[in-house]
This record gives sequence, C-alpha cells and structure tokens, in this order.
Amino acid sequence: MPTESSSDVRFEIGHVLFIDIVGYSKLLINEQSEQLEKLKEIVRGTEQFRLAEVEGKLLRLPTGDGVALVFRTTPEAAVLCALEIAKALKNHPQLRVRMGIHSGPVNEISDLNEQANIAGAGINIAQRVMDCGDAGHILLSKHVADDLEHYPRWRPCLHELGDCEVKHGVRLSLTNLCTDEVGNRQLPSKLAKEIKQRRWKMAMIAGALLAIAAYVAFFVLHRASTNSGGVLSSILEKSVAVLPFENLSEDKANAYFADGIQDEILTKLATIADLRLISRTSTAKYKSKPEDLKTVSQQLGVANVVEGTVQRAADKVRVNVQLIDARADTHLWAKSYDRDIKDVFAVESEVSQEIADALQAKLSPNEANIMTTAPTGDPEAHDLFLKGEYAAREADGSRKPEIYAQAAAWYRQAIARDPNFALAIARLVESRVLQHWASDPMSDAELDEVKKTAEHALVLAPNLPEGHIALGLFYYFGKLQYDQALNVFQHALELQPNNVGALGYVAGIHRRKGQWERSLSEFKRCEQLDPLDSILPSSVGGSYVILRMWKEAQGPLSRSLSLDPHNAFAMRDLVFSCLYGTGDVKEATRLLETFPAGTTVAPTRAGFGPVTALMGLTYVYVIQRDFAAALKNCPNDNSDPAAVRARLSARAAIHVLAGDAASAQAEIETACGLVEARLHQQPDDKTALTQLSWIDLALKRDGEALKHARDAVDLMPPEKDAVGGPLTVVGLAEIQARSGETSEAVKNLQKLLSIPAGYAVSIQRLKIDPVWDPIRNDPGFQQLLAGKELIGPNK
Repeated sequence: MPTESSSDVRFEIGHVLFIDIVGYSKLLINEQSEQLEKLKEIVRGTEQFRLAEVEGKLLRLPTGDGVALVFRTTPEAAVLCALEIAKALKNHPQLRVRMGIHSGPVNEISDLNEQANIAGAGINIAQRVMDCGDAGHILLSKHVADDLEHYPRWRPCLHELGDCEVKHGVRLSLTNLCTDEVGNRQLPSKLAKEIKQRRWKMAMIAGALLAIAAYVAFFVLHRASTNSGGVLSSILEKSVAVLPFENLSEDKANAYFADGIQDEILTKLATIADLRLISRTSTAKYKSKPEDLKTVSQQLGVANVVEGTVQRAADKVRVNVQLIDARADTHLWAKSYDRDIKDVFAVESEVSQEIADALQAKLSPNEANIMTTAPTGDPEAHDLFLKGEYAAREADGSRKPEIYAQAAAWYRQAIARDPNFALAIARLVESRVLQHWASDPMSDAELDEVKKTAEHALVLAPNLPEGHIALGLFYYFGKLQYDQALNVFQHALELQPNNVGALGYVAGIHRRKGQWERSLSEFKRCEQLDPLDSILPSSVGGSYVILRMWKEAQGPLSRSLSLDPHNAFAMRDLVFSCLYGTGDVKEATRLLETFPAGTTVAPTRAGFGPVTALMGLTYVYVIQRDFAAALKNCPNDNSDPAAVRARLSARAAIHVLAGDAASAQAEIETACGLVEARLHQQPDDKTALTQLSWIDLALKRDGEALKHARDAVDLMPPEKDAVGGPLTVVGLAEIQARSGETSEAVKNLQKLLSIPAGYAVSIQRLKIDPVWDPIRNDPGFQQLLAGKELIGPNK
C-alpha cells in the first residue's frame, strides 16, 4: 500500500494560541471538569473565535488541560483572542490560565484513530512558549512580536524578556504581552530561575568581579539596544509621513499656500504603491518640526518623515524640504528651491521624485506620469484652488454649511479661470456631496447636475483618482447606490493605493452591505495608514454597536475620544453601548458629563428617531421619564433648517411620550409645516418622514403617522442597507406601538432582534425606553424581553 511521502504533506502558516490551566493536575476530577468547561465557554465566546470560525479559518486541538487554536488569518487574531480571554478570566479568579502564541507551519493530519488532528512546528513552539509562563502570562515568540511591532497600537503592550531554554536545549526569544487591564507583568518564574542560575555560574568564574561587571555591562547594553531598536527596526523602510510645512511668508494669510504645497506633495506620493504613506489627517496633528522625531516615528509607524518650509513673496516662492530617517534622527536628503510661482508644480514633482528615489521606491509608468502632471497651467486658478482646499479641510472638521459653501465658492472661481481644471471640478463635487450628506440635502435635480459635473471631470482626466472619488461619493452619499459606488472607489484605489479616504468609503459600503468582517478589516487597515484619525476607531466601535458587541465597542470608541474629545459620533455610540448594552443610565450620564461643554453629542443622521437622534442628556432624561427636563435640555440648535426641523420634531416626540401634546399645539404645528415643506421639496427624505410620523402622532393623525413610517421603510429596508434599514423598521415599530398595532410592532421588533441592529433595538432598550410603554404588558412583548438577541454578524 503506498504511503504519503514527506513531500506530499501540505503545510501552511498558522497563528497558534496555546492555552492551559495552571495546576490542573492538582485539582479534583470534578474541579478539572468544571474548569475545563468554563475555559471552553470563555474561548468560544470570544469575538475572534466566532469570526474565524464563521470564515472557516480556525482549527481547534483539545490538549487535555487546555486547547490550541490555530488561526489561519493574521497574527493579530490570535493575540486579540488571548486578550479577550484574559479579560473574561478576570471574572473567574479561580481559573488560572497561561497562554503562548507563535506563528509557524502547521498541517492537518489524521491520528491512529482516524480523527482529525493538527501537527507541525507551529503547534510545538507555541506550546513551549506557553510552558515558559506562569498564571496570567501571555507570552509571544519573537516571530509574533516582530509582526506586531509593525502596528503602533501594539508597541506599548510588548515587553521583551530575552531568551529562555526549552525542550531539547532549544532557546526561544520571548516577549511578554500585557496591558493596563490584563496580563502578568512579573518576570516568569522559569526565566527568573534561569537568570539566577546564569548569574551563579558567572560568579564562579575566576576573576569574577571583572567578568561580572563586563557581563552586566554587556547585558544592560544589549537589552537597551534591543528595546530601543527592536521597535524601530521592524518598521517598513519604505514608509514616510509628510509633516505640515511651515509658512515663513511675512503675510501669515499665506498659510493656505504652505498647507497646499504639503498636501500636493503628499497626494503625489500617495500614488506610489511601493510606499507606505501616512494620511494627512494624522500628520496634521504635529507641528512642522517636532522636537522628538523618534516618538513621531513610533506613533505613526514610519521610518521616515518629510519636513519643509514655504516662503512666498509676490510672484516668487522658496521651498525648503528635507527627508529624515526619524528612527535615528539623521538627514537622508535636503534641498532648497527658489522658483517663480508659476513653476510651483515642477517643484512639487521634483520633491516627490527625490523622496521616492531616496527611499528606493519603484514607480510604474503610470505612477511616474502622475508625478509629473500639473493639474492646471494657470497659477491664479491654482491659488484659488488651494484656498478652496484649505476651507474644505476646515469644513470636514466642523461640518458647518457656510464653510462648505466657502470652499465651493473658491473651487468655482478656480474653474472659472480654467474650465479644464479637472481636479478643482472633482473637489467641487466632493465638497457639495459631503455638505449634502452632513447637513444640507440636495434635490434630485441638483444631484443629477452633480453627477454630470463629476463625469465631466473624468472626461477631462480619466485617470484622476479624485475624479473617481467624486463620482463614487455621488453614488454612495447622493443616491445610496452601493454597488456602483464600490466599483468607482476601487478604481480610485487602483490609481492611488495609499488613498485612505477611498479605502474608508469602501469599508463603509461593505458595512452597509452587511459584510461585517470585511468592513472591520478595511477600517483597521485604514487605521494603519491614518493612526491618529479619531473617525476610524469610532467607525470600528460603531460597527460593534450595530453587532451588539457592546464590550468590544468600548475600546475603539474610548480610543477615538482620546484622539479627539469632541468626536460626537464616538460619544453617541459609547452612550449607545451603555444604554442599549447594559441599561446603565448612570454610566451613560457620567460619560455625557465628560463631553466638552457646547459640543452636540450626536448630529442628526438619516434613520434615527427624533429623540434618539439627539442622543445626549435629552435622551437620558427621556429614558428616566423626566420629560420636563428633557424638553428643557433639548439642544437649541438653529444653525440650519435641518437642525431646526430636528429640534422641533424631537420636542413633538417628547410631548407625545409625556402625554401632553395638546399643551404644545402651536409649536407642533410649526414643526409640521417645516417638515412637510421639506418633504414637498424632497419626498424621499427618510429623516423627514420619520420626524413627520411623530408629529402626526402629536396631532392625533395615527393613520398618517403609520403611512409615513411605512414610506420610510419602503425607501430603505434592511435588505437594502444593513445600517440604515433597521432604523426605519424600528421607527415603524415605535409608531405601531403608539397607535394600537401591537402585534405588528412585536413582529418588527422580533425581526430586528434576529439581525445586526444594535443602533435600532436591543433587549435592554425594550426594557428601559418609554416609547414601548403602551405595549409593555403585551404577552408577545414580554416574550421578547425573556428571549435572546443576535450578537455578532449573522450566522
């Protein structure tokens, strides 16, 4: 009978998490069984276990006193799973566990009983890494630690331990993984014993004092060099961040010009696939010449930084640029350019090319062509465009309609000077669509005109990444046509691989299509390119909220607020995770009290009900049924018509919940007139339909309220949009609960509890929100409270 040769064995790289219970053999048989079952329950309950299992990327190997998990995804999956397990174990102090992680070759085999099994060096070394630890330790092999060093968020958690001897005299280099919350910071007893034995042997050498002194000096220097150089040496050599350029012009109003030069150099570099480029959002947080470049290198995860100054006087410009190895704080290249303003494009191209050459980046013919292409031949048009870019960046931060309008005005002036200025045309479209999405919706006719403008930009410049992004935004935010938007954004990424904005839009679309794991992976990839942008971790946290993974949401949301304490989305979702996850009103109140005064906790967004959309103390007062306080604290935002409609419709809804709508008829009639006028202008405005349904209730028009709520569902069902769809359905269920359609409300709620819909409903929300009071005693509703809700993606 032929046997399988060694060459037929199929190996693959697995990321192995080996786990065992410390002191297992000393436990009574029933204690062993109980602890092993509890450990299995904890392991199976982790997010990483569930995600990898759903994808078919997980192998499991029982080991008697523990388990080995082989992730066939990334090293991060094994590490994140270990952290999840360690956090869960804090609630079970009697269960003492140690873990070891290694990435290496594994293969699936059949044992003598024809049962599936796993073998390979990856498994063996992971076990030996674990064997070096004590209870609470999460130990990593050097291979895994080196992989994690590429990610800034892991570096503070990695603590190198040195070498330890394991089976057969093999020595393993170990790293201890621990955070402020979990892990064991103590030196493993096995390693401490080995170090003690080493010192004793050294002490026995003749002339011990000198030898020991030399040894200690060597040991300290070795550890210092390893600790200082380990992180830095693992950073990609072809990685770069372009820091803000300093404006040296006498006229400080020229800041926009220096800002624009930096941005255009960064944009050119973003086209080079062979470089890892950090996004402008992250680099903007630094001044032009930071004092500690090594810290910048570690925080951004880059080997190199570009610093520059710009001095403009009349029609002349001087640009000084230097490329620095930030790890060693040494200059790689520096140059000064004294040119006429009309030659500034050539300066940007030369600087970008010099940086690429210095980093030995390979350019494709298309990339080389983009590097040398000028967006316009008119210096005045270019200057107007840079002013528009400066305003647009401010608008993206503030979301104020008047600043979007100012940016658009500059772009239009630039286009008037040069009608073929494709980049300015594309950015005009992008600014207008973002304004439409944030606060000032356009009519269908206006959106059609925007599409024509985007398509015109691509006729002028077919390979312009910004042109494809503009068209993609029209499909994404303008028409909610996700497949068309996805195709266009992916084309933009082909043209500009480091464009984190396009990648973020792709991640957002995959989330709306219900492709949760893919979306989360893409958002996390964005974080690597833009590690200091608070929007990205809040997007990850928001996804976890939708998936009802409340605890998992808190980490990224807290990180987002640490990057930007004013991030309204992060605070909104953190409050959601408290109210809808645990029903902890006190904690939600405490969180809201930490939010900077004068900042709106959550902007009104399509689909959220009138009261829920406010998501600040107003909603907390509603949850507590203190409706007088809710009305008193309702944000008095009159910044634009959309904000006025949101405020007045929220007040109408609060009056409905309080049962005193008759006392506020004049205000409610005003709200009705404004919202109906909006729907006359834009019949498919889902937010206005939801608002009007509550106003209808306040005016005793239950039939109209149901109709408008159903219209919103028809426009955006969950099957069309996994994020917004559940919000329209819960909006309908709220109206049904308030207008006597109890059984229909319960059916809709049951549907929502079976899909990812954490923004819309959770069992905790059903328990505490007064919107459900009219049906609270219904047997079907009570059955929902006693049932379960889907946690995580659809299985």
